Amino acid sequence: MKISNFALDELIWRFSQDYVQDYQHRFQHLPITEQSEDWPSPCEQGVHQDVFSLWQPLKIVEALTFDNVEAALDIKLHDDIKAYFTTIYCDSLDASCVEGDLSLLFAWNQKDFERLQENIIGHILMKTKLKQNLTVFFAMTDDDDHIISLNNETGAVWVEKVGCEPHKKLAESLAEFIEQLTPRIPPKALETN
Repeated sequence: MKISNFALDELIWRFSQDYVQDYQHRFQHLPITEQSEDWPSPCEQGVHQDVFSLWQPLKIVEALTFDNVEAALDIKLHDDIKAYFTTIYCDSLDASCVEGDLSLLFAWNQKDFERLQENIIGHILMKTKLKQNLTVFFAMTDDDDHIISLNNETGAVWVEKVGCEPHKKLAESLAEFIEQLTPRIPPKALETN
């Protein structure tokens, strides 16, 4: 079913909820991640087997912006990438599309959002130095050398090898790309029985 009339933030939220629902169906609990007292998240919902945090995506309520990134680089980031990274706090979400498997990246907490901004600045500076079209990454593929990125000028979604120009268009927009995705739940949870 096409849901292209939904706003990007609603598509992201719906996909995250589908992921959690599929995960709970498979494992009978919320998704888990290794606990870290030094890296708390508003997503955390409790403890599982003493060493894991149960988590679920959480809508971001504070005003997170990319104003500092845009000012530092003297550019305007595409509205879709700003909406994408300021919609939810979340661990990465594994997904599949016709082209293969990927992990959607999100900020786990406010400090992670700041780290994400630093990584985006580094990526854009590299693209500028290489005299390439500006892109902003938002997902990783199973191949560590390839990322999924958004063309900052057009908003189209591409696969690119790190340090190279994008080489395969996946969608005309981030919303169109997210509509194509299905949650990919690991065959086995982190815990050992």
